[in-house]
Amino acid sequence: MSLLVVGSIAFDSVQTPFGVIQDALGGSATYFSYAASYFTPVRLVGVVGDDFPPEHRAMLEGRGVDTSGLIVEQGGKTFRWRGKYEGDMNNAETLEVHLNVLGTFDPDLSPAFAETPFVFLANGSPSMQRKVLSQSKGRKLVVADTMNFWIETQRDELNALLKEVDGLVLNDGEARMLTEEVNLVRAGEKVLALGPKFVIIKKGEHGAMFLSAEQSFVMPAYPLNDVVDPTGAGDSFAGGFMGYLASVGRTDPAALKTAMAYGAVIASFNVQDFSLRRFQRTERPEIDARLEAYRAMMSF
Repeated sequence: MSLLVVGSIAFDSVQTPFGVIQDALGGSATYFSYAASYFTPVRLVGVVGDDFPPEHRAMLEGRGVDTSGLIVEQGGKTFRWRGKYEGDMNNAETLEVHLNVLGTFDPDLSPAFAETPFVFLANGSPSMQRKVLSQSKGRKLVVADTMNFWIETQRDELNALLKEVDGLVLNDGEARMLTEEVNLVRAGEKVLALGPKFVIIKKGEHGAMFLSAEQSFVMPAYPLNDVVDPTGAGDSFAGGFMGYLASVGRTDPAALKTAMAYGAVIASFNVQDFSLRRFQRTERPEIDARLEAYRAMMSF
């Protein structure tokens, strides 16, 4: 089944202990789309300026991503983010943000996009996410992402959104901020009480936790000795998770657990190089082989 993502497309400038990259293709919707494209057709909705190179669009289209929902604002500039990672690289330090055309992004779904059954609302304002949701007439599963900025500035809109979505993805710090709980299990339970059927709490190099009324479990991160750039890891995880679910057209407990495993594996490829470089030299058989190695690690 088709999968819709609405979110940011960006130019990222990133510094890590392994090097520096300038104006690389990034953004939540970009990483999500590429990761999900290994499993299912993806429909992308976003906005860029006229400084966005046509080869970036062509690269996404080459992965089977429908970019007809990618708006180019003439005279505008694409969203830019600059940050750095130090130490264990679990958290980025944001050095500079220029919203540019993203600051006034007001998405309208085409009739075909509005009928997409699987929908991911990538990180963005809850008010914008709710507008997209109101247009999604054919939705079967809707999952949203959020961040500390929206928890602080749009709490009421976020609470309203949580009553309308099936799942929420956020990191451990955001879960604690949203619920005022230090213990992540209690934090997850409080998020569920706000409306979603399930919540995924990302824990960086320590994997991710899944909680719902039917099941709760933790998936470890795939062990690596060459983490180069964590930018986009969470969005890649979400892309693998949602891409797998859309590919099988199921959301039962077994499918959700397998989707979490694919998410962990996809994210492990993303962090092995800057921007989309590792993805661009990765094919589906390598992903499936790593999934089997991951499965073997957790068998006892």
